[in-house]
Amino acid sequence: MTADEIEIGRVLEELYDTVSGPAGPRDWSRQSTTFHEDSRQMRTWIDADGKPAIRIMSRDGYAADTAPFFAENDFYEIETARKINIFGNIAHVWSIYEARRAPDADELDRRGINSIQLYKDENGWRVISMIWDNERPGVVASL
Repeated sequence: MTADEIEIGRVLEELYDTVSGPAGPRDWSRQSTTFHEDSRQMRTWIDADGKPAIRIMSRDGYAADTAPFFAENDFYEIETARKINIFGNIAHVWSIYEARRAPDADELDRRGINSIQLYKDENGWRVISMIWDNERPGVVASL
């Protein structure tokens, strides 16, 4: 692995660690080291009418949007596979994740793929955008 791949790996580990834990507040200040201040986080899903839907959030918007869920739910998300492509000061990562209600739970809550774009500036690699989708019938995460 290159030094850049190792650093990107650390960013992703922090990304997953930030959202994982028992029910209660998260330390959103940790996002300032992993997400660029102008970053966007985009959740996609299929709505009740079967149509694609998306919610686009700023770094602070994501924290506000998810705070009620994390306040009431244990949530542990881990990365199970990763593919990194780097070109100069930009990188793309496909990251397969699994989420459970407990770190050692057999039952899977969800599984999907994060598509993560990173930018390297004088502060190192940080996420500039991230979009994700969960598995569902006919859509299976694989790299």
